[in-house]
Amino acid sequence: MTASPPIDRVRHPEKAKRPDSPVQRKPDWIRVKAPVSTEYNETRKLMRGLKLNTVCEEAACPNIGECWKKKHATFMILGAVCTRACAFCNVATGRPDLLDPHEPDNVAEAVGTLGLQHVVITSVDRDDLEDGGADHFARTIRRIRETAPATTIEILTPDFMRKKGAVEHVAAARPDVFNHNLETVPRLYPTIRPGARYFTSLNLLSRVKEQEPGIFTKSGIMVGLGETKEEVMQVMDDLRAADVDFLTIGQYLQPTPKHEPVDRFVTPDEFASYAAIARGKGFLMVSSSPLTRSSYHAGDDFRRMRDAREAKLAGAAVSQD
Repeated sequence: MTASPPIDRVRHPEKAKRPDSPVQRKPDWIRVKAPVSTEYNETRKLMRGLKLNTVCEEAACPNIGECWKKKHATFMILGAVCTRACAFCNVATGRPDLLDPHEPDNVAEAVGTLGLQHVVITSVDRDDLEDGGADHFARTIRRIRETAPATTIEILTPDFMRKKGAVEHVAAARPDVFNHNLETVPRLYPTIRPGARYFTSLNLLSRVKEQEPGIFTKSGIMVGLGETKEEVMQVMDDLRAADVDFLTIGQYLQPTPKHEPVDRFVTPDEFASYAAIARGKGFLMVSSSPLTRSSYHAGDDFRRMRDAREAKLAGAAVSQD
């Protein structure tokens, strides 16, 4: 066993009374190097200077060293405090701050400074806001379009539960990719994602594609939480029924002893098997590996997905001739 990181009682007050589940030692295939590059430090300095949050830091992503060395970062808007308390997530929970009206401008400035060809924007859940933060997402998308028209935009949104018209408002801003993660299989929602509902999330993805068929839709799940292979395949079928284009599957890693424990570490061969099954079910793009995260290699994957759609459309046109 490795030493367990301490629980931050201010960051996770809702988990403070939970019994400890020691953080397991990671297998060799999932270990990463600590971030030490000059580019990493420059990216961090830029984020601090513009008062921006990143999910890379807030969610303790294992890929931060690699991504920030390449000056790739996933911006987290709507503040750094979430109104939900998911059992897997390391983002702080509590009473959120007021929205920063300058945040869309600052994100756009950072995109230009980093020279990003593809940007990923996510957020905390903001159940306290009337629209769940939908207009803030739309404003950020439009601002990036104005200042960096060549940059492709991927968003990873909350579920906007009970926020009428919010999904449609964000979709109308036409990001290139609309991502919303299912996170896990339906059976595990009560313990892993208690504030969410599986079919609410699934319906969100379906509504985006119905309103804006040209937008790529994307979703992801974690494995190693106690799900079965059959349950994962059912999630794949549900996502394809919603016409989702891109599926990500990654290993769940326990942030602190107070978070949900890892049930098991899924092997690289099992991830490769999931990828083959998903491709067979018709996803345009699949990323399935121990270190896969929603925004990991997002720009390269977007270009491959776009090429796959063009090839599919070309093939369909030929078959009709």
